Amino acid sequence: MDDNRIIDLYFTRDERAIEMTDAKYGKLLHHVAYTILHSEPDSEECVNDTYMKAWGAMPPERPNLLSAFLSKITRNLSINRYLQNKARGRMMTTERVFEEIAECVPDGAGPLSDDIALRDAINSFLESMTIVSRKIFVKRYFYMMTVKEISVDMRTSVSNVKVSLMRSREKFKAYLEKAGISI
Repeated sequence: MDDNRIIDLYFTRDERAIEMTDAKYGKLLHHVAYTILHSEPDSEECVNDTYMKAWGAMPPERPNLLSAFLSKITRNLSINRYLQNKARGRMMTTERVFEEIAECVPDGAGPLSDDIALRDAINSFLESMTIVSRKIFVKRYFYMMTVKEISVDMRTSVSNVKVSLMRSREKFKAYLEKAGISI
């Protein structure tokens, strides 16, 4: 079923919307959650919570790209779950991704915000990248894939992925500093 028909099911409050969403995007959403949480039960719970959030958001929201809309919800729920687990002393490999992206924060920057200026700056930065560099950057910092997973997925060496990420982080930090963006 195409995305517009699935979204229409949400708008008509037809419960088949969740079934169709799970059939089409369940594996993607599970992958997003699992790469952050590294826990089957937590991942499944975040995916189920994604369906509930999507049900509550549509209507009034009508996403342009359903996969991205759902992935963002799953990612945010998974990060929140990760932080809860971390507070309980359950450390996970996702911490390394947070440390890497923290290197991009300009000196003296405040806490992370989710405002429009930052979103626009990130989108503009991503548009300025080569397709390969952008894919690697997004796989690492949005989907939180490991370097090895990215190298397999992109059919390149681990070394190439590491170099690409290092250069992208440096460019991202310079881009944010030039734009005067504080995260």
